[in-house]
Amino acid sequence: MRAPRPAAVRLAPLALVCAVATACDADRTLVAGNVAQARAATSIERGRLAIERYPCGACHVIPGVAAAAGRVGPSLDRFGRRSYIAGEIPNDTPALERWLQDPPAMVPGTTMPDMAVPANVAADMAAYLSSLR
Repeated sequence: MRAPRPAAVRLAPLALVCAVATACDADRTLVAGNVAQARAATSIERGRLAIERYPCGACHVIPGVAAAAGRVGPSLDRFGRRSYIAGEIPNDTPALERWLQDPPAMVPGTTMPDMAVPANVAADMAAYLSSLR
């Protein structure tokens, strides 16, 4: 008859399984965080590209947008730190997206034109503008 193994030896395989499971959970969390970060970066980059395609730079200086050197509207430098959009609307993501889609509907008489920006493009543009800190 064999002598019983010490408890530490009997529990070692269980400890190994727990360690691997914990590492896998940590990896899953890390991967999920990286995916979210990549999606946000992609949205920000899509927003920058959209701002280049629309005539935003004809009126505004916009950091990171090559041809955006307009002086008619305010510079959008550090836009993400601003408290208000157009000096009137609290600067949060939903409001910024609505503003980009139809500025005159939000502030009648504004000089910013309605450029028929679709909702998904406005979301990307808002992500880029909010990243300007």
